[in-house]
Amino acid sequence: MRSEELGETLLPKRLALPIFASDPLSSVAYATEEILLVLTVGGTAFLYLTPWIAAAVVALMAVVVLSYRQVVHAYPGGGGSYEVVTRNLGARAGLVVAASLMVDYVMTVAVSVASGVDNIISAFPGLGDYRVAMAIAFVVILAAMNLRGVRESGKAFAAPTYLFIFGILLMIVTGFIKMIFGHPPVASSAQYSILPTDHNGSLAGIALIMLGLKAFASGCTALTGVEAISNGVPAFRKPKSKNAASTMAVMGVTAVVMFIGITALALIAKVHKTDDTCQLVGYAGDCHTASQPTVIAQLASSIFGGDHSILFYFIQAATALVLILAANTAFNGFPLLGSILAQHRYLPRQFHTRGDRLAFSNGIIALAVVNVLLLWGYKANVNNLIHLYILGVFTSFTLSQIGMVRHWNEVLGTESDPKVRAAAQRSRVINAFGAFTTGLVFVIVMATKFTEGAWLAVLAAIVLFAMMRGIRKHYDSVSEELAIEDPKAESVRPSKVHGIVLVSKLHKPTLRAIGYAEAFRPDVLEAVSVAVEKESTEELKAQWEEFDIQVPLKVLDSPYREITKPVVGYVRDVRRGSPRDAVAVFIPEYVVGHWWEHLLHNQSALWLKSRLLFTPGVMVISVPWQLSSAPRADHPARRAPGSVRRGEPRRNVDLAPEPDQLRS
Repeated sequence: MRSEELGETLLPKRLALPIFASDPLSSVAYATEEILLVLTVGGTAFLYLTPWIAAAVVALMAVVVLSYRQVVHAYPGGGGSYEVVTRNLGARAGLVVAASLMVDYVMTVAVSVASGVDNIISAFPGLGDYRVAMAIAFVVILAAMNLRGVRESGKAFAAPTYLFIFGILLMIVTGFIKMIFGHPPVASSAQYSILPTDHNGSLAGIALIMLGLKAFASGCTALTGVEAISNGVPAFRKPKSKNAASTMAVMGVTAVVMFIGITALALIAKVHKTDDTCQLVGYAGDCHTASQPTVIAQLASSIFGGDHSILFYFIQAATALVLILAANTAFNGFPLLGSILAQHRYLPRQFHTRGDRLAFSNGIIALAVVNVLLLWGYKANVNNLIHLYILGVFTSFTLSQIGMVRHWNEVLGTESDPKVRAAAQRSRVINAFGAFTTGLVFVIVMATKFTEGAWLAVLAAIVLFAMMRGIRKHYDSVSEELAIEDPKAESVRPSKVHGIVLVSKLHKPTLRAIGYAEAFRPDVLEAVSVAVEKESTEELKAQWEEFDIQVPLKVLDSPYREITKPVVGYVRDVRRGSPRDAVAVFIPEYVVGHWWEHLLHNQSALWLKSRLLFTPGVMVISVPWQLSSAPRADHPARRAPGSVRRGEPRRNVDLAPEPDQLRS
């Protein structure tokens, strides 16, 4: 796609919802399950806490959605939490948010894909041995689809997301209708009691409060991905802010309705879900090898007439598909955030490069590679991965809401219009309450999940923060070093140019290199060869005299048969003898057309160039000689998918001023 076609990739709301909201919408598929898993520490004794914990999660969801609607309207340029915090709390706080979000985007892909694979295995238990392979395959497929571009991936992902919403709402409505008519659903696990892990199932006082808080922290996985819409505002059609805010409202209402419905049905059907199947008292079968069906699978089976009904398979297929595609939220958010960070010189510039389909290809590939390693290392196990999750979400939630409070304070300090002031005061209250709430949840998450694996996510965020600071420091030092202070002093010409043509044998490429060097008219020109084999060197000298080549030939001794070291040493000696002179080294090279031919040619030339480039005052000039296979391999009229491209500047971005960027 041409750069001018960037506007054609902008999204209508019907596509933006599945692209940016598939993660929070799909999170309801496992948020209830995570609450139940924690509460079963006391067998079934503490399941009565489930409605209260679910209510707290719903209230928090409402607060976060309302708060981020303020962000969307106040900062329509995209960047979400990172932009808000950078502008209002400073660059360091912005980097904390960026590092946290990047870790969370990685975990979004891993948890979503692993959970989707779990639902597939719930429908087809025989696939359990292929869990890791399936998870990795889905990540690769998602990356390939996203490399096709945002709009194209949105079209592919829209149908599964809407089918999932339809399927879950159908299941909820059907379940409540059955209950009203006196036939409430009964889960397959309702017949089993649960062996408590606290021995007596008699937690009380502070221990019970901590259990409730831990279950609440696990249930907060329903909020993951809520910020993705605020990060992706530039991808919406105009009016961008209005469309993004409307999409966020639809997402929030839909997610809350589905979460409440699933949780209520899980309690009605008496779903008993444990980490370890052997905790189910009376379980028939080998509990050491069998995995328990997910909450969604148990509900679909009990509501739609068993685990062989068409609607059961429909729910499982839609859930598995949307959970896998929920990773697309991260595949859109991570590359976009990486592009912004690269633009501000906190990540390598390659992250700002757009690919053939105007997608940020390098960010997509990096996210896929990290997740393949993560899923392989954790065996695609949701229960192990979930502890690394949601920490970054609440870091960004809290800091962005604090930043928004400061933003509204600044607005109130300069605005005199009563209507604008009233709106700003209302927004400040919303964001202040959001900051308090999400900050409290952050503390809860840290206290309950840190020792269970969340420390690794914290460590990853710290490493990312330090790495981005180091990258920025490097780019700043390079810019400072290359900045022109005195144009006259910087453009002083060398006293003389000493030309050196490297010669291995006398053939057509050598003669072309000599002719090319002579066209430069250097003050001194000589040919240099290395005496590795005595017979070859004598033959070269004889041919040099026979063809009467006017350029003097200098032969360097090499008793240990090295080529690079004598040449580099000689060039450095020339530089030391005349420090004000420039040395131009001409290297004849073969250009081949087949990949296997590269293994047979040019290795010595490549190594020589890599060493000479580190020598000050030395220019290295390649003189190519195209072999017969080279022209056939060249297609200048064809657009090359892998060719180097530059990223288009992002529209509507106006962050804090940055120092001039080094352009290359």
